[in-house]
Amino acid sequence: MLTAIDDLLNKVTMYRLVLYVLSALLIVAALFGFVGILPTNPGDLAFSTAILIGASWVTNTLFAKIFHAATNVESVYITALILALIMAPIAPTSYLGVAALVIAAAWAMASKYLFAINKKHLFNPAAFGVVFSAFVLGVPATWWVGGTVALLPFVAIGGFLIVRKIRRFDLVIAFGVVALVTAVLTGGASAGTSILQTLLHSPIFFFAGVMLIEPLTIPSDRRHRIIYGALVGFLFAPNIHIGSLYTTPELALLIGNLYAYLASPKGRFMLELVGRSHLSDNTYEFHFASDGPVPFMPGQYIEWTLPHDNPDNRGNRRYFTISSAPNDPVVSLGVKFYNPASTFKRALAQMQPHDTLSVSHIAGDFTLPRNKKRKLVFIAGGIGVTPFASMVRHMLVQKDARTAVLFYANRTKNDIAYKEVFDQAARELGLKTIYALSNEPAPPHGMYRGVIDADLIRREVPDFAERTFYLSGPHGMVDSFKHALREMGVPRHRIKIDYFPGYA
Repeated sequence: MLTAIDDLLNKVTMYRLVLYVLSALLIVAALFGFVGILPTNPGDLAFSTAILIGASWVTNTLFAKIFHAATNVESVYITALILALIMAPIAPTSYLGVAALVIAAAWAMASKYLFAINKKHLFNPAAFGVVFSAFVLGVPATWWVGGTVALLPFVAIGGFLIVRKIRRFDLVIAFGVVALVTAVLTGGASAGTSILQTLLHSPIFFFAGVMLIEPLTIPSDRRHRIIYGALVGFLFAPNIHIGSLYTTPELALLIGNLYAYLASPKGRFMLELVGRSHLSDNTYEFHFASDGPVPFMPGQYIEWTLPHDNPDNRGNRRYFTISSAPNDPVVSLGVKFYNPASTFKRALAQMQPHDTLSVSHIAGDFTLPRNKKRKLVFIAGGIGVTPFASMVRHMLVQKDARTAVLFYANRTKNDIAYKEVFDQAARELGLKTIYALSNEPAPPHGMYRGVIDADLIRREVPDFAERTFYLSGPHGMVDSFKHALREMGVPRHRIKIDYFPGYA
């Protein structure tokens, strides 16, 4: 069941998925309002949504021109739809209500440009917009989407799909546990009553599944993500206050965003294409010059934004692992092109020297261990080898001769990428690489015909039980290897998986 869900989720980017979920929630709410299940007037809901979309689009377009920034249409619609679901729908005759919607939408968009460091916004836009609306006009968010039991199944399912897509259950669980415990300790009612009240009549599911996990305003590493979730969960509880100031969900999120920035400062960088290399069949590496140092660790991924006309369901923002080493003079991206290619990849293939794109949100825990004495095994499938290319390039620069073995699976010899990097590492660092070719009738000398399995691992790495395994490649391959390694007796904590939003 989960495999089928993952296959479906892999067809869209996280941002497009969020847009679909929000749209579905608004449609369901309108239908429920029409039949009387909800008190919401469908006409008022449609009017409010239109006002929010219009104000968001106009403001974003204006500021993008002022700051000469690339626009992401998806983010405009996502912010507008979130506001439509947390601010009370209003009738056209409510001038104060209309003003509150316009101000919330305008300041949500403006905050991305005005409250940004290194071209990277600090705050969740929707949360900032409703806080500003409440402060200026005294019209706060009602979070009506979360206080309605009839919508709860739809909210929970939508939130689950989003969290499943980006694999941020650690963050959501930390938030949920602390929020519920705090509600019990401060609620003044029985534990059961406090928990039910929080789960059924608060926006906890919508907040956690849609707003809390926004990639650009959360910490990039797991430890700080958990702390961030716990902090926001504590402040989320309704009875937490400082003097006469009681926290609200949106205020809790803004405070958490500040912590996220302090814990892992971020930035947005403009990259200019300076060249490309042919790696293997249908696989190329693009080399970019950056307008500033990109502070990543080998093995981490980053969000690449390439505006182009008529983007498909994958959108104009994609996550890819950086294939270069941190000290390299260029930032490199290794990409395999399939037929048919996504519009993003087609636009990437058409880039010419001096064309630009932007990158942000460096993240990922798929990095080399600090303990250089730890024995390692890398297992890669296809273009999933890119994080290992980054790691090995870094090891070569640092003369870091770790004890490591690389298993690299491809269909044929023509699919192998970065062989010259791994050959150099074999000569200079002693890196052992086993190339497994599943569809090669006569593999070259030193390469293995077949697939990587437990027997091959046992034969090539007799001390496998002492090693830490790194797995990177298609989801099905990674899940299969994880299961096989567990059957071999490899402890779960010695298996690291490369996962990032929008892999396939």
